[in-house]
Amino acid sequence: MDDFDRVLINRLQHGLPLVRHPWEALAQELGTDSNALRARVQALLDDGTLTRFGPMFDIERLGGAFTLAALSVPEERFDAVAAQLDAMPEVAHNYRREHRWNMWFVLGCATPEGIADTIAQIETQTGLPALNLPKEETYHVGLHFPV
Repeated sequence: MDDFDRVLINRLQHGLPLVRHPWEALAQELGTDSNALRARVQALLDDGTLTRFGPMFDIERLGGAFTLAALSVPEERFDAVAAQLDAMPEVAHNYRREHRWNMWFVLGCATPEGIADTIAQIETQTGLPALNLPKEETYHVGLHFPV
């Protein structure tokens, strides 16, 4: 990663300009051209520096649902259970935590009923009870990770 990549990642965390041609506006702002800019973003995705680049949708306004959930996975099964979750399209991501509930994951489903169905499917496939922690309130926090 070079200095321009850092500038680009820091800038993209604040979103694209809300104009008819956002890549052109951003390229002008950063002193480059839009094709080179998009190629840099693609290179950062290809090499794994960025894992995702795209819009954030309010799934609930579209009729869907999200939830945070957790499992208490025996250490010897951790990788296998992680692979099971990774194979499910409803699982946005999962990660390890250092306590009893050691595998946390986010579910995104087309309907609120899909959350309960997916939790039941995970419990059946893994043989482990899931802790379902649905959102109670929405907070909008400006989050920026300087690179």
